Amino acid sequence: MKNWEAMEAFIEVVRQGSFSAAASQLNVSPSHISRLITQLESELSCTLLFRTTRRIRLSEAGELYYQHCRGLPETLSSAEEVVSTLNQAPVGAFKMTCATTFGERFIAPLMNDFLISHPKIELDLHLTNREVDIIEEGYDLAIRMGSLKDSSHLSRRLCEREEFLCASKEYVAQHGMPHTLAELSKHHCLSGSKNYWLFQQNGQRKEVKTQSSWRSNSGPALLDAVRKGLGIAQLPDYYVQEDLARGQLIALLPQYQYPYSGVWLVYPKVRHSSPKLQRICDYLIQHVQTHK
Repeated sequence: MKNWEAMEAFIEVVRQGSFSAAASQLNVSPSHISRLITQLESELSCTLLFRTTRRIRLSEAGELYYQHCRGLPETLSSAEEVVSTLNQAPVGAFKMTCATTFGERFIAPLMNDFLISHPKIELDLHLTNREVDIIEEGYDLAIRMGSLKDSSHLSRRLCEREEFLCASKEYVAQHGMPHTLAELSKHHCLSGSKNYWLFQQNGQRKEVKTQSSWRSNSGPALLDAVRKGLGIAQLPDYYVQEDLARGQLIALLPQYQYPYSGVWLVYPKVRHSSPKLQRICDYLIQHVQTHK
């Protein structure tokens, strides 16, 4: 890299406050440091340092140059560390969280398969429908559904997810089928962990709040209530695909169905992600579709 050695020498001189201290830190002679700084000033056509027998002082150009390049040695070191460890087998603790049913059905089996090939990973898989604070609670990875609200984290799309408004044949036979969103207020609405259902109307996202005398944060419990004709509910595709295919449940208001929403891999924003995290994310993205 052009001027890298001279740039590194300049940064170290500023940090150490003297040519001799910088030379000791870089394991070279003071005269070599001096030549590098002179060479750098010549190529930049400006004075970077004012030197006296007792101290050094940055010029205006030197101050600007230092502010722009002072973090480069650490950045280079981080890049080298990432590349050097990329092909190493991932090891150590890894803490992740996911919604309960999606985690039980898809993520746990995939991670168990992953651990067969990577036995040195110490996995802590926490399944909960509560949206955890991944920084505060020390998670390496969270799997989240739908729209992401926290832009302070990094994310990758794991797969698509589609939600269906459903009712049993018995319920429709007894209470009729809604034809507009407004008619939903006349029906028995069964609520999950959210107090609204998501639709698309005239090309726009629309949230419809639900008033319900039945509520649960358990997807299987909600599905059971729908199957038994207690009311209407909105559930993800992986809950209801088989029931819809067999005709046991009926999809309602398909004209308002919201387009695919995502399932996301969410992780803390750091200077660079660990090879362990990258490997796990790549594996989940590659294999989740075959399990859905």
